[in-house]
Amino acid sequence: MQALTIGPRATSSDGELVGVIVTEEVRHHGRRLFQKGHRIEADDLAALAELERPFHAVRLMHGDVHEDEAARRLAAVAMGPGLTARGPVQSRVNLVAARKGLLRVDPAAVLAINTLADTALFTLPDRLSVLPGKVVAGAKITPVAIQDRLLAQAEAYARARPRPIVEVAPFQPLVVGVVTTEGLTGRTRERFQATVRRKIGWFGGSVLRFEELPNDASAVARAIEGLITDGAQLVLTGGGNTIDPLDASLQALPMIGASVVRFGAPVHPGSMFWLAYAETAGRPETPIFNLSSCSMYSKATVADLVLPWVMAGDRVTRADIAGI
Repeated sequence: MQALTIGPRATSSDGELVGVIVTEEVRHHGRRLFQKGHRIEADDLAALAELERPFHAVRLMHGDVHEDEAARRLAAVAMGPGLTARGPVQSRVNLVAARKGLLRVDPAAVLAINTLADTALFTLPDRLSVLPGKVVAGAKITPVAIQDRLLAQAEAYARARPRPIVEVAPFQPLVVGVVTTEGLTGRTRERFQATVRRKIGWFGGSVLRFEELPNDASAVARAIEGLITDGAQLVLTGGGNTIDPLDASLQALPMIGASVVRFGAPVHPGSMFWLAYAETAGRPETPIFNLSSCSMYSKATVADLVLPWVMAGDRVTRADIAGI
């Protein structure tokens, strides 16, 4: 880029100022004439001749890419499925959710791109539930232009990643089975079931059935196996006492060959959360996790953080839970 000071009362008989990029807001008689980043056109030359003070600008050289085009290119290589691009507005292109789903962000890739000179990619945190129309990320460059070789470096890096840098994964209409051992009755029972149906329904899933059982491990194991056999793709358990090693739900897990991913989560409320996966011949792994007592009565807990991950088809790991 070539830095310029233009004016006052600049004139251009041969049009050498056409294409110059304004680098500051230019006002005339109290009104804004040009905003930062404006590219001077032939129609602007008459106004330039009336300006009473100089202003700063740059002339792009061979290999320079204007900030609007750079933002479009950076957004294009960052954008994955479930997103649309909007802009540029003030030389920023936003990525907008095109569907309800789970926002997935590759933090390492965002960091790597932002480490490059002059590039800026910013996003909401990974693994948030988002609705259509939500702005989840933005792309721009810091100066009014960037060298094409630097932008190409960011593009090459993004294209080499094994997954999109930003995407919205759709929620899956999972069939969910629920096992409780707390002996809920009356309005409490109705409230719990309505809450579970509402939460699962928000993701597009459905409840297969509720199994209400005594605090007996064998009964819980049979119920879970029955739910999976009948099509449950996720099993939730409620009631019991998760700090009791003889809790029926925990005792049932080894009976059905389930592997515990993690017991306990660094979250309040819901620190006694646990997650397991059951392997059934001929079927994908089925996630099983508990709803703490507080979540049974509508209060948000760690289960509400993990549920969107599962409903989006993620395989939740020990590290995932530890990182909450």
